[in-house]
Amino acid sequence: MKRILLFGYFMLVTLSLAAQQKSPIQAITYTIAQDGSGDFKTIQEGVNSFRDHMQVRVTLLVKNGIYPEKLVIPSWKPTIHIKGESREGVIITGDDFSGKDYPKGKDATGNAKFSTYTSYTVLVDAPDIILENLTIRNTAGRVGQAVALHVEGDRFVCRNCILMGNQDTLYAAREGSRQYYQNCYIEGTTDFIFGKSIAVFQTCRIKSLSDSYITAAATPAYQTYGFVFLDCELISDPAAKKVYLGRPWRPWAKTVFIRTKMGAHIVPEGWNNWENAENEKTVLYAEYESRGTEVTNRVKWAKTLTAEEAKTYTPERILTGNDQWRPDTFVESTSSSKTKGLRTFI
Repeated sequence: MKRILLFGYFMLVTLSLAAQQKSPIQAITYTIAQDGSGDFKTIQEGVNSFRDHMQVRVTLLVKNGIYPEKLVIPSWKPTIHIKGESREGVIITGDDFSGKDYPKGKDATGNAKFSTYTSYTVLVDAPDIILENLTIRNTAGRVGQAVALHVEGDRFVCRNCILMGNQDTLYAAREGSRQYYQNCYIEGTTDFIFGKSIAVFQTCRIKSLSDSYITAAATPAYQTYGFVFLDCELISDPAAKKVYLGRPWRPWAKTVFIRTKMGAHIVPEGWNNWENAENEKTVLYAEYESRGTEVTNRVKWAKTLTAEEAKTYTPERILTGNDQWRPDTFVESTSSSKTKGLRTFI
């Protein structure tokens, strides 16, 4: 009798587990609205609201408004899609900068002042995050390093967004992190796109606000790719008349511009060695079919890609990795709550 009961118990557990595995996974969608008409009034409340380590896509639909937040998406909150009602209408804003006093005396690590690495308006520490159709800005002004968007997480997508700041606007931080920026507008002054990550910028507009440098890659020596710009446009404020494509934050910096329309603010030499001739031996600075400005007087240590070499610089080749991630063909089903939020690739 005991054997029969034990067998029945195990059968019940097995059937229960099987039923759970076959049950449709329900995605989650919340609305963020400052006027109280949504599920939450702040984006951070939305991020904090669901359980950690979710395995389905969580979508936060953000209504137009100015959101004064220091937004953190921690590593235990993956697979979030934050989508604004309109690119210019949803504004996440902050004004912290390196050297600014912490409002409560000291942070959790005992620092009394913000640093470059804590000055962000938005920090993305989790993998599989999508930001779409919104603006992130740091309004600290020209006071030094003041990051708008700081990204550590892998498989990050930023689509149709505006990133505004001055020095160090976008920090593509962690080595090995793959990041895809599509149809974005990014503006700043000094080194306003910087970091160690693998980042592809496709059909983006990059605006320089002053004489300075656009990129400051810190690519590790072992990493094949750093920053790659595909079919982008480089524009400037009238005050910016002498701008370099990049300078190496670390000796093995890798930055490539392919089919880029460049304004007259880009200097003929193109690149800067950060006052260290040794960097010229290790960096990979390259272009292919740059147009709109003179490119025949580039520094001798920069490279002009051949057509065959340029063909190898695709989002698929650069970002796919061993997990076959393809951000350029990412789709989300919106036809049913049963399938909504599952990652699907065409």
